[in-house]
Amino acid sequence: MDKPKKVYVGMSADIIHPGHLNIINEAKKLGKVTVGVLTDSAIASYKRLPYLSYEQRALIVQNLKGVDEVIPQETLDYTPNLELIKPDFVVHGDDWKEGVQKETRRRVIDTLSKWGGKVIDIPYTKGISSTQLNEKLKTIGTTPDIRLKRLKRLIAAKPIVTICESHSGLTGLIIENTSVEVNGVKREFDGMWSSSLTDSTSKGKPDIEAVDLTTRLHDLNDALECTTKPIIFDGDTGGKIEHFVFTVRTLERLGVSAVIIEDKIGLKKNSLFGIDVTQTQDTVESFCEKIKAGKRAQVTGDFMIIARIESFIAGKGLDDALRRALAYIGAGADGIMIHSKDKSGDDIKGFCLALREQNKHIPIVVVPTTYNHFTEAELASWGVNVVIYANHMLRSAYPAMLNTAKSILTHARSYEADEFCMPVKEILELIPGTK
Repeated sequence: MDKPKKVYVGMSADIIHPGHLNIINEAKKLGKVTVGVLTDSAIASYKRLPYLSYEQRALIVQNLKGVDEVIPQETLDYTPNLELIKPDFVVHGDDWKEGVQKETRRRVIDTLSKWGGKVIDIPYTKGISSTQLNEKLKTIGTTPDIRLKRLKRLIAAKPIVTICESHSGLTGLIIENTSVEVNGVKREFDGMWSSSLTDSTSKGKPDIEAVDLTTRLHDLNDALECTTKPIIFDGDTGGKIEHFVFTVRTLERLGVSAVIIEDKIGLKKNSLFGIDVTQTQDTVESFCEKIKAGKRAQVTGDFMIIARIESFIAGKGLDDALRRALAYIGAGADGIMIHSKDKSGDDIKGFCLALREQNKHIPIVVVPTTYNHFTEAELASWGVNVVIYANHMLRSAYPAMLNTAKSILTHARSYEADEFCMPVKEILELIPGTK
């Protein structure tokens, strides 16, 4: 009896729909079906993080009628899996004949030609689009539990996670929905940064922890209501240890993914002032106790407490920063943020490389406000996991508003100011449910 032909199907399988079932049914007619389910990192390399983890998606596919075997596909490139199993056929929807997947199809054909394999293009199932389904799911919203877990999943899946500041529901929507295509790859922000600087500045108050937690959380709720992406909360110094535990519990309950607290004490002064103002660091021992208390207060293992090191801001060197980082990790910190106002970025690079020699896995977070000439790829090469664009939504909005105000005063009408303004219709369409 002849051995059955080997058939390979690659899919993300985040949202199973009739189009997927049709492809599997057609593949089964040809032989034994192996489905390569794309890993989280493979999917995140060209679009958003999948809703379901690889393990969940693989389990679903394994239980579909017609599937004989499921294996992980670690990259968008089919070649490693094809060379491993040497299938007689690769089955895919014919939509990959055009667009960004065209090159992938060509590589599959070239690989199969080595042993006489063949590509089978199945007519795309009309009326079904994973992209459209994803957009519909986004409008449904999310839950605190789902949002909470996404940051850790993103860090595990992506070379670098991009976070942008949000200080309102509107800026949250911009971060949620803005995307660009670069070299055939969709790029979008992975999450939001709730900044104490922009929260206080937008209220006309100084960045000295003058806006209390209750007020900040009230404003944060605006973004929570209209977005789905993970949120990192700027916790400033964290306050007293006894108070910090309640902050952790509240943020975790709301579905915030992480809080970042800085190792300073006394009246908080913005770090970008450096030693021009008094910057007093906490003792290592005291800050470690704050981290430990916060970790004990958590209910889940998904919430992250990230320790922000101010050694460079306070005029101290690499040795102090590295000593503190290792102590904070030992106390239970889930990540390390290193900060500097030096425009060269040399101190940040040196710290990241030194910490990576000591610890290969702890997430490193940077805020390249002053050393913004480095690309995300360069930061990732230092061992950085998360980059935060910490205040750009507010900083970009202010010049536009100032120019508009000056224009109206100068011309005694608003006609000339139109060039600085978004059309009202577009504003209305930006907000779901307005029409």
